[in-house]
Amino acid sequence: MDQSKIETLSRFGFRFEKGGVHTSRTMMLEDIKLLLSYVSSPSASKSDYLQAIEEDNCLGKRSGKTRKLTGSHLVELYSLDPSITIFRALRYFWERDPDGQPLLTLLCAYSRDSILRMSVPFIMHHSEGERVSRESLEEYIEDKFPDRFSKATLKSTAQNLNSTWTKSGHLIGKAKKIRDRASATPGSVSYALFLGYLTGVRGEGLFRTEYARLLDCSIDRSIELAEEASRRGWIVFKRVGDVMEVLFPNHLAEQEREWIREQN
Repeated sequence: MDQSKIETLSRFGFRFEKGGVHTSRTMMLEDIKLLLSYVSSPSASKSDYLQAIEEDNCLGKRSGKTRKLTGSHLVELYSLDPSITIFRALRYFWERDPDGQPLLTLLCAYSRDSILRMSVPFIMHHSEGERVSRESLEEYIEDKFPDRFSKATLKSTAQNLNSTWTKSGHLIGKAKKIRDRASATPGSVSYALFLGYLTGVRGEGLFRTEYARLLDCSIDRSIELAEEASRRGWIVFKRVGDVMEVLFPNHLAEQEREWIREQN
């Protein structure tokens, strides 16, 4: 991806830095659930979230150092900033589609964590019912980043990635991980389409992006769920024959619309 594209997408909240939270943490589904429940206002500021974590200890961490580190990881994964497009949209669908929260979390983390993005082909290559071993994931990571990680970091990164993919519904099992099928919902489909829209994709192509692929469901099923989301007023989805239009009037500020016009 060229630098101008990276700069454009970074304005919406996408991150492209090397590394990521998954060397030491998962996508932290339980923590983000607790945090968004505790800080109930969609307009809450980033400082409100950090105060809830570090001062109120809403996540129940044992020490001030751990609270601060947890806040830092959550900012890396989700930004926790309502001025950031992809976090604001995450919060919108989060409140309206509780069943979609695991996939919503994955989609946002994927947009901001390069190590999680790196693991996608490995997970998606496995067929439903096939075993996904930590050791094979370690080999995959080592092949992608030769000599970058120590053996201990390689092991913990593979464990964290497998845990994230389990939380999202793509894997099942504890010690023995098996490829499963995640459960897409109207909210998670809407968010995947929105992320694709921010990258410049339009129409039917939105159902074929890297974000849509994470939904683990067919294009026909994704279209059905998009139609349901449109009926609920979350997005605008129009279809005439093979021609599709997806719009997001609830999710873009004027400045963000201008960025998209510039992008087009």
